[in-house]
Amino acid sequence: MNSAPTGVRPRINHIVLKVRDLDRSVAFYCAIFAYEECMERFGGGVQAFLRAKGSDNHHDLSFQRIGAEAPAPGRGAVGLYHFALEVPTIEDLAEARSKMAEMGALTAEFDTGSSLSVYGRDPDGHTFEVMWETPRETWGEFETRAGARPLDLAAGLARWGKG
Repeated sequence: MNSAPTGVRPRINHIVLKVRDLDRSVAFYCAIFAYEECMERFGGGVQAFLRAKGSDNHHDLSFQRIGAEAPAPGRGAVGLYHFALEVPTIEDLAEARSKMAEMGALTAEFDTGSSLSVYGRDPDGHTFEVMWETPRETWGEFETRAGARPLDLAAGLARWGKG
């Protein structure tokens, strides 16, 4: 592994996605997550801002409308592969998974060894991950290695859930 600089330790503060329809994107993400539109739309109504309940951020997710006919990035093009949204409890992961499945947005699910993850695709084709990080002491070999086993969410809830 490469050695990182010792001074700067950034964290991701927010994500901005280009979308075709602001109302559709706001409704989609608010239906799955505890987001609220947190201010007036910006730039003549072309940008919307969402904040997660309890977040200290100015906004966590924003959408910039680029038009109904905007093309999707070409297959194999350079760009964002996916972004991950971490939930605080395994029960939150189960709830997000259920909502994603109901909306036809669920595309994959994995146990990575360090997290339990479900993946979805939003109405504009952005791929997102919803993940719950397992207790670090259970990572074992996955502390320094990537993994992708089938997700057994029921077993995870039985092991780490609140009941």
